[in-house]
Amino acid sequence: MNPLRFLKARIQTWWLSRLPFADHITLNQHNVYILPTRAGLMLAVTLLVLLVASINYQLNLGYLLTFLLAGCALVAMHVAHATLRGLTMHLIVPDACYTGATAQFFINLQNDRKRPRYGVSIAVQGLGHWVDTDVAAQSGTSVQLAFTPPRRGLHRLPTLTARTLFPLGTFRVWALWRPAAQVMVYPAPETHPPPLPASSAQSGKRSIPGVQQAGEPDGLRPYRRGDALKAIVWKKAAKTGELVSRDQTALQALQLWLEPPLTQLNPLEAQLSRLCAWVLMAEKQGLRYGLRLAGQEIAPANGAAHQQRCLQALALA
Repeated sequence: MNPLRFLKARIQTWWLSRLPFADHITLNQHNVYILPTRAGLMLAVTLLVLLVASINYQLNLGYLLTFLLAGCALVAMHVAHATLRGLTMHLIVPDACYTGATAQFFINLQNDRKRPRYGVSIAVQGLGHWVDTDVAAQSGTSVQLAFTPPRRGLHRLPTLTARTLFPLGTFRVWALWRPAAQVMVYPAPETHPPPLPASSAQSGKRSIPGVQQAGEPDGLRPYRRGDALKAIVWKKAAKTGELVSRDQTALQALQLWLEPPLTQLNPLEAQLSRLCAWVLMAEKQGLRYGLRLAGQEIAPANGAAHQQRCLQALALA
């Protein structure tokens, strides 16, 4: 590795380790940094040349132009620093996502002062994709950011960077922020999973098929007024024009256990991917399903909370 890059990485790691984790931050003089940009350095060199030329040739208008430009640069420096100083940022906790998908989250920016803040940019550090916005006086706005988690599991959100080049672009003002929120990343469901495995009834523990060959669950009956929309077999209704519902009483009697050996796969990630697809499939069909993993057993149930619990167990397996 290049020694300069190695030194830069070490300094950056040390710097970030000093920043606390927080989902709410107010920028102030302690966490806002400022340095001249390349344009600012070129302006400084130009001003130096103008000053030397004015001294050498005793040009009064040269003095006027030099100090006028220098004054504008100093005012721009204070304006740029004040654009971020006092800005409040609040993180909205992101929803869970699947492996390979993009995790999206929102940042709320709040401006309490009586002047608007222009040219504020927010980005995930290292991605280089900046989201630009303006924050009106005594108001707020939201920006959406995204990143792709590297693997399944529970991941802390990456470091965020807020910056501005307003008004002249001669100074770069920035601040670093380490959110405390975490995002749950589920295994990616298998694209074309096989049918659900056999289920066991509560009475007698006898094996009966949880899914018919055509892909519809057992226990179909004519539609009754008040049946839930998700209980209607819409495929059959589209083909025959007859409304048919799944018998929830019969479905509740089925207990479908999902566990890695049933996948008939060897790699762990492939097993979790198929189990994830089966969990989504069983929930969609309204079945009662449980999950057995190494050292963990989730009793059969259904519903959004149960599905989330099973997916979290797969993500942390």
